[in-house]
Amino acid sequence: MNVNVHSIHFTADAKLVDFIKEKLAKLTQFNDRIHSGEVFLRLEHDGENRENKVVEIRLAVPGNDLFAKRQGKTFEEAAANTIEALRVQAERTKEKMRSIS
Repeated sequence: MNVNVHSIHFTADAKLVDFIKEKLAKLTQFNDRIHSGEVFLRLEHDGENRENKVVEIRLAVPGNDLFAKRQGKTFEEAAANTIEALRVQAERTKEKMRSIS
């Protein structure tokens, strides 16, 4: 699976990019029809609340793309939560495909 990571208004650390790519690669266990992924890392200004790291991920799957967006105190936390949401979506999508076939 081809994964592109875009960090908006900052430079993402190589460890963070590797962490995200490694976690996303595991999603192919749940749905092998995933072609590629787009990851957007963003810092939001939210005053005193420090949960301002936002991760958005769009996965290209035939039919409909899968999308999830989560925020957290660290990019790793936000990415893990986003990927977990996508895992649930990937499993649901695979089940729908099985029932159609």
